[in-house]
Amino acid sequence: MRLDKFLGTTLGITRREAGKLLRDKMIEVNGSVVKSASMQITDDCDVEFNGRSLALTGPQYYMLNKPEGFVCSHVDDHNPTVFVLLDIVSPEKLHVAGRLDGDTTGLVLLTDDGQWSHRITSPRRVCEKTYYVEVADPLDESAIELFANGVELRGEKDLTRPAKLEIVGEREAFITITEGKYHQVKRMFAAIGNKVEALHRDRIGAVELDEDLEPGEYRKLTPEEVVSFNK
Repeated sequence: MRLDKFLGTTLGITRREAGKLLRDKMIEVNGSVVKSASMQITDDCDVEFNGRSLALTGPQYYMLNKPEGFVCSHVDDHNPTVFVLLDIVSPEKLHVAGRLDGDTTGLVLLTDDGQWSHRITSPRRVCEKTYYVEVADPLDESAIELFANGVELRGEKDLTRPAKLEIVGEREAFITITEGKYHQVKRMFAAIGNKVEALHRDRIGAVELDEDLEPGEYRKLTPEEVVSFNK
């Protein structure tokens, strides 16, 4: 594909606008500034615009270490959205596969592949999600069995699916659930008379939050991480 056509496809601009970017020395290919609009771009070319890597149209998959105070939607009247943290082309085309509350931190998966995200979020799928939680009152070992048997959430008739609780401190634990009910972890602890004070997601399925990612940082998923949700 010609470079000017590649730029038009990835940036959503005209060929004339692409030519101007090239003349202004704003495009690099494999680390070198390129001015030729007719240069042929192949799959192994690394094209950058203003330091941002551009990719041909295709499914995109990212993990983000969500900071506190950001919401998992494209538009919010009161809070910044996670999408402003992405320095990529057309972040508006992505959506979150499994949202987190504004005050919850940790692993968020973003994609433009609807079928892929459905395999993560569908109630019919059993996709484990692990959270680190800090609560207001000391935890009792009895909570392990209560969660394993399922608890009744306020306003719902059915018990939650069995959940695994691992107590790691007086007021700290890891909880693994296989559902995505509204505010589920907070409501589960409320159901046993406790209150969640901090919540952080560490894992979705086989994908764990990269420990090298600081809050607000992100990276592409590896091919192995992507296909792990196809099993």
